[in-house]
Amino acid sequence: MKVLVTGVEGYIGALLCPMLMARGHDVVGLDTGYYRDGWLYSDKAEFPQFPRMINKDLRLIDQGDLEGIDGVIHLAELSNDPLGQNKPEITHQINHHGSVRLAELARQAGAERFVYTSSCSVYGAGTGDFLDEQAEVNPQTAYAHCKVNTEKDVGAMAGDDFSPVFLRNATAYGPSPRMRFDIVLNNLTGWARTIGRIAMTSDGTPWRPLVHVRDICNAIVASLEAPRDAIHGQVFNVGRNDDNYRIREVASIVADVFPGCELSLGDSGGDNRSYRVSFDKITSELPGFKAEWTVPEGARQLYEIYERIDMDAQLFEFRAFTRLKQLEYLIRTRQIDSEFFWRA
Repeated sequence: MKVLVTGVEGYIGALLCPMLMARGHDVVGLDTGYYRDGWLYSDKAEFPQFPRMINKDLRLIDQGDLEGIDGVIHLAELSNDPLGQNKPEITHQINHHGSVRLAELARQAGAERFVYTSSCSVYGAGTGDFLDEQAEVNPQTAYAHCKVNTEKDVGAMAGDDFSPVFLRNATAYGPSPRMRFDIVLNNLTGWARTIGRIAMTSDGTPWRPLVHVRDICNAIVASLEAPRDAIHGQVFNVGRNDDNYRIREVASIVADVFPGCELSLGDSGGDNRSYRVSFDKITSELPGFKAEWTVPEGARQLYEIYERIDMDAQLFEFRAFTRLKQLEYLIRTRQIDSEFFWRA
């Protein structure tokens, strides 16, 4: 297939595109380049090739960019809740309206498949145990609201010649050259590596489902390649049932992997998001998908990479590995404007 991957230079895209190309797909990447300053490690054997690139803001994409495209994998949104809450109007402009417009253009251009990376954060302050895809959503942030609205609006476009599929990813973890240290397990391993201490400000009681970034990539590839009837208009939670953890359990796993790391817990915090998620559907109904990584394995993998690259505090705290810090830097240095468009 000829596939357009948006957000190709991001945390997931940097791993996904070489996988797609190795499987014989003709990949075109699109990215605006916000996080181009960050590159954590290199491994030529693992990342042998990169796709052709369209350097463009999602909001400026046009019909010509989608000419001849068979499928779209849409990753390019403003990622994570603190960023969304900081600029909610821009988050809605990009994540909701920009994503729906992309799907409309893709359908008009004749793309038959649209893989949208959603999030388990749509469950928010979930009630009950192990929420499946039929559970009521309860978004708590601008980021999660946009995911819900995009699923709804793009889902309404499904037809004989256009098949959207929605992947509600659990909280990602694991290494990527375009690293993110603003997600929970990656952040905790960074502190364990650089200061030998995890000092949590909360009591760590909220539940979160976690999933390795490579298993997210596996789910995307499976959704792209599966028979149409298996994915048409479907929603899949992406992860594995055993990887629903309380945050304090994740911290304990990290502390055990990093020698000499100290762990302390704080008082209950103000974050009311807590949810456990069922991944039975994707395990049984998405052909070709199997979650391969566990949280302890991912923590050990990160430990080994940090050792190999001799990661220090300066590298861990580098702005490009934290979404909010990088965008604040680009605004402060007048590289992007208040609406996140690059300045002339």
